[in-house]
Amino acid sequence: MPCLTALDEDRIRRQLAEDKFFWLDLVGPTEEEIEHMGELFGLHALAIEDTIHFGQRPKLDFGDHVFLVYYAAGEQGPSGSGSLREVHLFLSGKYLVTVHHDPLPALREQGKHIEGRVLHSEQFVVYRVLDALTDTFFPTLSAIDDEIDELEDAIIAKPTDAQLQRIFSLKRDLVAMRKVVTPQRDLLVRGIDTIARIPGFELDERDYFRDVYDHVIRISDLIDSYRDLLAGAMDAYLSTVANRQNEVMKQLTIIATVFLPLSFLTGFFGMNFAFMVNHVQNTLLGFLLLGVGSCLASIAAMWAYFRRKRWM
Repeated sequence: MPCLTALDEDRIRRQLAEDKFFWLDLVGPTEEEIEHMGELFGLHALAIEDTIHFGQRPKLDFGDHVFLVYYAAGEQGPSGSGSLREVHLFLSGKYLVTVHHDPLPALREQGKHIEGRVLHSEQFVVYRVLDALTDTFFPTLSAIDDEIDELEDAIIAKPTDAQLQRIFSLKRDLVAMRKVVTPQRDLLVRGIDTIARIPGFELDERDYFRDVYDHVIRISDLIDSYRDLLAGAMDAYLSTVANRQNEVMKQLTIIATVFLPLSFLTGFFGMNFAFMVNHVQNTLLGFLLLGVGSCLASIAAMWAYFRRKRWM
């Protein structure tokens, strides 16, 4: 089956005239190229407008052709997660056109696999493309799973502000994925029947599309599970920080309590009355017993009391 990667008008017209199914994959086309593509294939003006202005919600429209907005996960970055890639698909009984801004290795690999091969149905090509786009989420989610495990271990060992920021970043990634995966799950339910109604398509490939639907369900479940894990990591972070703060407050309280009797003794002997001063000021033994000894005795008593209560 022919797989085209450039908007070659002559070749496209020949393919349309031969009435043989082919796939055109356009990466980063200009606005003029998109409009020209619409003229060549006779695509609806509203679908062309949506393709010129990316940022559409996943959707499926059916008329003379099927227009599908679908999302894939981009390649993983250094942080372990990837951004989303919007793909627009135009489908009829004669062609499949995919349009996306950034290169997608998953589609490139499918093009290499399909190019020149005789396939038993056009629906199988559509299935391979949708399946490849859907499966791009699994490596990203696997990386997020690994990072959550590392975050949990690091939080227990030593919580930091960077860990908290990363938790929020991962939650934003999962929310963004959920916003596209959930509608994709819903549109696949009716998309199976819609694609099957295209003239020239056979009805015996529905099981393949149900397989894609099962993958989307699994991805949706994984996203929800990882959101729960991140909520647990957040709770662990807050609990660990609170426990460390309590430990610090406990130590400061013990220190303040130990010095409390010393402050009392200092204030007592610093009072302006003659009886105690006259008996202590010229006696070394009295100073050692009442001045130093009482301080040491109070510290020892407080230490023993704290140890008995298991506060230290």
